[in-house]
This record gives sequence, C-alpha cells and structure tokens, in this order.
Amino acid sequence: MGRTSDAREKILSAAQSLIELRGYSALGVAEICKAAGVPKGSFYYFFESKEALALAVLDEHWDAQKSAWARVLNSDEEPLRRLYRLFEETEAGQRAGQQSCGTVSGCLFGNLSLEMSNHTEPIRTRLQEIFDAQVEMVESVITEAREREEVTTPDSREAARAVVAQLEGQVLFAKLYNNTRRLSPLWANCLALLGARAPQEAGGGGPGSPPPPPTTPHRATRRLRG
Repeated sequence: MGRTSDAREKILSAAQSLIELRGYSALGVAEICKAAGVPKGSFYYFFESKEALALAVLDEHWDAQKSAWARVLNSDEEPLRRLYRLFEETEAGQRAGQQSCGTVSGCLFGNLSLEMSNHTEPIRTRLQEIFDAQVEMVESVITEAREREEVTTPDSREAARAVVAQLEGQVLFAKLYNNTRRLSPLWANCLALLGARAPQEAGGGGPGSPPPPPTTPHRATRRLRG
C-alpha cells in the first residue's frame, strides 16, 4: 500500500502545497494522494479524515515557522532590530515563493482563517492557538523595547496583537495583488503602532531598506531637530 516511513511526509507536503495554491475546500483525498505519489489507502492509514490532515499540516507548518520566528526574535540583537528582521524574512519568504510558483502564496494560517474558521471548530481553535502564540512571541520583544524606553505603547499585549494583525493584513494584500511590494509599509507601520520613529536616513522604509537603529521617540526627535 505504499505505507513507507516517508509516505506521511509526502502527503503532508503535497497537501500544504495544494492548500497554498488552491485552498482547502476544493481539494479531494484522491488529488492529494496523486500529488504525493502514494495510494489512497495510505492516506487513511495516517489520517482519519481530510480535517485531520489539515490539522497536521497546520501543526507541521507552525513548528517550522515557530523555529524561524524564535531564531529571529530571541537573537542577541536589539528588540526593534529583531522585529525588523521578522518583517524582512517574511518578505523574503513571500518573494521566494512567488519566484518558485509565479504567485504570492500568502500566509497558510491567514488563508485558512478566511476559508475555514466558520466551518470547522477544530481548525478554528488550532488557528487561534497559533496566532496567540505568535502574539506572545512578539509581545516579549515589545516588552523588552518598552523597558529600554525605545517605544511608548502603553500595552505590550495589545501592541503585539496589532503588529501581528498588520503583518497578516499586508501579507494578504501581497497575495491579493500578487505583489510583494505590498509588504513594504510593514516597518513604518510597526514603528507607528509602537510609538517609535525611524531616524531620517531610514526614510520610514520597510523591509528592503537598512534597518534603523532602535531609538526612543525622544532621542529620535532630538536627532531630527538637530
């Protein structure tokens, strides 16, 4: 039946690629198995339903993304630089995907939130858990920036929600317009949300411009005035 040790990974990989390209609802088990190169019986050996497969795809994708986010957000760089690197790598990932398949795939979590959150409670719950975890990771960086007086936002948790929300929104626009340049406002928007300002030489640019050194709003004001 082709139930080899790598059959599950082949199914997961094929399912993720197809979901990113076409969405979840339009896919059938037979199509997924054909793309994976495994017999249909192998699917039900590993997954009791298509919903169970979707949950496994979400978990695997989040495991990889969480590791990538942790590498960036837990680095030794200054807090605002870490946030900048997150946006920079997000844009690079979307650009690489576009070069590979010709379209901006967007965010798997955002795509499935739009498509499935009102149809299946287990998927909705898993997506909520993933986004909550993202917010927590960003919140810890913003809290550190607040302690260093680099930002003036009064609520790190709500600021983190806003940062994650605008990241998802800009990625959605990039997908809609099939244009990664839609991600360019990310950094300037983040600074505004956090109550920080980029110095003049950064030009308020987003990923693609050199990251400005983290400064408090007061220091940035003095520099602009000077």
